[in-house]
Amino acid sequence: MFRIFTRTWWQENPEWPNGLEPQAGRKHTIGKARSEEDARAIARQYNRTHKPGKLSRKAEYEEIE
Repeated sequence: MFRIFTRTWWQENPEWPNGLEPQAGRKHTIGKARSEEDARAIARQYNRTHKPGKLSRKAEYEEIE
């Protein structure tokens, strides 16, 4: 079983160049899949249809029990 989630990759910090500091954010579950192939497809679809924005929010997946 796989969990599909989104998270950001930056946090605002005015002391860093461009005001952004690298920081992996919390994982927010958007779905589950039975196969890695399905999880990958769901994450790719999300990333194609959602703009990552300033903090670079993207979908990923991980295997769960």
